[in-house]
Amino acid sequence: MNETMVTVVGNVATTPVYRELPTGPVARFRLAVPTRKYDRVQNTWSDGHTNFFTVWAWRALGTNVQGSVSVGEPVIVQGRLRVRDEERGGQHWTSADIEAVVVGHDLSRGTAAFRRVLKANPALTEPALREPALREPAAERDGEPSPVGR
Repeated sequence: MNETMVTVVGNVATTPVYRELPTGPVARFRLAVPTRKYDRVQNTWSDGHTNFFTVWAWRALGTNVQGSVSVGEPVIVQGRLRVRDEERGGQHWTSADIEAVVVGHDLSRGTAAFRRVLKANPALTEPALREPALREPAAERDGEPSPVGR
């Protein structure tokens, strides 16, 4: 299958909008990707054109984006690029969307604290499947010293 996969580094430009749809959860936000160039003559950086992408994150990724990403944060997005041309109200619009596969904070510009999401599994709540309590060796329970202490 020929799909255009892209990796884009930029800043979150809008608050993620989260929706529960019949097909599953989705989060959408705008990503600003500025162009910066170094001017060796003036020894300074200058900003150029800024591209904007609408990022769509589906299912678990959408849920995690909604709880992890805020306006202004630097992120890296990898996914499928979709360019759309539309006519609305007599005007021609072109938009670039990214159907995200991966979204993460850009750690070259700051730090993040990762928290693994635990999926709800009723079997894990049964007492037998919980972490076993620490017990003393059987020999010590019977009044004999443990071989570990010898």
